[in-house]
Amino acid sequence: MDRPSAKQSHGEALDRFRRVTILGLLVTFGIVFGDIGTSPLYVMKAIVRANAAFDADYIIGAVSCVIWTLTIQTTIKYVLIALRADNRGEGGILALYSLVRRRKNRWLYAVAAIGASALVADGVITPAVTVTSAIEGLRIFSPDIPVVGIVLVIIAGIFIIQSMGTGVIGKWFGPVMLLWFASLGVFGALSIGLCPSVFKAFNPWYAVRLLVDYPGWFLILGAVFLCTTGAEALYSDLGHCGRLNISVAWIFVKVMLIVNYLGQGAWILANPGRAAAVNPFYAVVPHGWLVPEIVLATLAAVIASQALISGSFTIFSEAVNLRFWPRMRIKYPSPLKGQLFIPSVNAFLFIGCVLTVLIFRSSDHMEAAYGLAITVTMLMTTVLLAVWLRERGAPRWVPVAFVVIFGAVEGAFLVANLFKFMHGGWYTILIAGVLLLIIFAWYNGSRLKDRFRQFADLDRYLGVISDLRDDRELPKYASNLVYISRAESDLRVDSKLVYSIINKMPKRADRYWIIRVVADDAPDTLDYGVNVYGDNLIYCVNMRFGYRVKPWLTVYLRQVVEDLQKEGRVDITSRYPSLKSHGIPGEFRFVVINRIFSPSSNCRRRESFVMRLHDMIGRHSLSDIDAYGLNVCNVTVESAPMILNTSPWQRIKPAAEFAQTPRNS
Repeated sequence: MDRPSAKQSHGEALDRFRRVTILGLLVTFGIVFGDIGTSPLYVMKAIVRANAAFDADYIIGAVSCVIWTLTIQTTIKYVLIALRADNRGEGGILALYSLVRRRKNRWLYAVAAIGASALVADGVITPAVTVTSAIEGLRIFSPDIPVVGIVLVIIAGIFIIQSMGTGVIGKWFGPVMLLWFASLGVFGALSIGLCPSVFKAFNPWYAVRLLVDYPGWFLILGAVFLCTTGAEALYSDLGHCGRLNISVAWIFVKVMLIVNYLGQGAWILANPGRAAAVNPFYAVVPHGWLVPEIVLATLAAVIASQALISGSFTIFSEAVNLRFWPRMRIKYPSPLKGQLFIPSVNAFLFIGCVLTVLIFRSSDHMEAAYGLAITVTMLMTTVLLAVWLRERGAPRWVPVAFVVIFGAVEGAFLVANLFKFMHGGWYTILIAGVLLLIIFAWYNGSRLKDRFRQFADLDRYLGVISDLRDDRELPKYASNLVYISRAESDLRVDSKLVYSIINKMPKRADRYWIIRVVADDAPDTLDYGVNVYGDNLIYCVNMRFGYRVKPWLTVYLRQVVEDLQKEGRVDITSRYPSLKSHGIPGEFRFVVINRIFSPSSNCRRRESFVMRLHDMIGRHSLSDIDAYGLNVCNVTVESAPMILNTSPWQRIKPAAEFAQTPRNS
């Protein structure tokens, strides 16, 4: 049997990093830059709305802010630095957390949890604002066009196709986005001639002067920040395209974006009286090209939304494996690596997008809610990157300087976006807060369960289990009895497991299999090791899974048994004489033990709250049977109470008044 190879997967990931190909660049255009590439639809419109009484210095300073934000924030932080922090080819805030989490860095889980929650919350509003901004271009032809209805239909279509997989339409993403970026550059370049003085925006002094002199600087930064909201998604898509493909493609994308922003700025300077009433993005498009550009903008918005939704599936999948989130049902609509579908997440995002459209109804109002949450994510990424730089051996001043510089930039953006809170920012913060509460309860509840889990030395019970196997007075429970262990080593197992075998209806079997599931920080790890204890009595199987590998225990145990049979280390032929004579293998039966928080626990109020919330969430999560791909016909589920005792128990004492006087016979 061919065993899956983690090294092979890792090699494939490295190979993608080393090569820059035309096909790789085309795919990169379609997957990575959708969010940041649709920002020109609304950035300059938001800048004009931030100051209706603008002058030439204001527009030039604002365009300068955009140019240098794309340079400092997107190019330097994400393209040049963050893309190098890959976890065997995978990127994103949770992959970065996997690189730096250590026992001494346990506090970093809070940083990663806050960042991931904010990223997903911002993702709820991104499809709504991009699609709405694109469709609003139709109002040039008909002011009464039902934008909200059209947007809801498009968003519904986007989420419906998720269950079918994106392999078929994915091949068209690259050419469409390449055409989109080309149109940004062409139409922007055609308008720069209206006011060539806009080239002054390359001088950062105009940006600094604007922020110093203008009292409403926070409104400007809140609008400018929209130009870089897709940078975090760019890092999250690292595993799909590779660092070099993203870096090379970004050169072209950045040039096209800047040219378009310059063109919009030049048009505003040349038409100051019309700028407040017309979206500058569509104003720079020649009238004869408006309809094709609106169609192209809509397609780009759909692609940006599609990429973001797929990225959300990946984030939740990683969160499950990092124990940040309860297990969920994950489907794989196509055999292509990285394509997955999570029905519950798809439904959550769809409901969130629909509510966004119905609550805010226009892109102007959505922009007020947009950006606040993603600023929090960027700050959290900055902290994790600083830790990563330090652990990579960088001198202490390097991570300190990194935090100071990018913390100051993102801190300024955060302060600016906080002024949006009452205008819509509350929406994404509310969603992020709910997600963070679930992460907090699940992560800390799981840690508490581990902390109070009692373990037993397997060596002490080998004799008892061996005698149990040979005890003909007991009916045989199964030929092969399988348990799942969460211990840190083979020789120490959960005491509830030993209790299930020996005490709770003693279970006689020919062989006992204990599968220890080990989560690996690498994305594609899939390997195993087997240790045998007693006289072919207990087989301890250590299965190691990367955080993107589905732990189908039934399938992989069968493969392990096949390997052991070939090596002559096990004979699973049934020991029943009638079956053994025909060489029929014995059956396998799984026992799953659910540990439920006991109300009689003697623990602090905070821990009791966490555990109750953890159990409540767990009732709506995927069971062990579904999570591990077990056959329900061969599974027994046993419940065991989990008692937390963080303070000394009181001991009951005998009372003299209850003592009875013995009667004389």
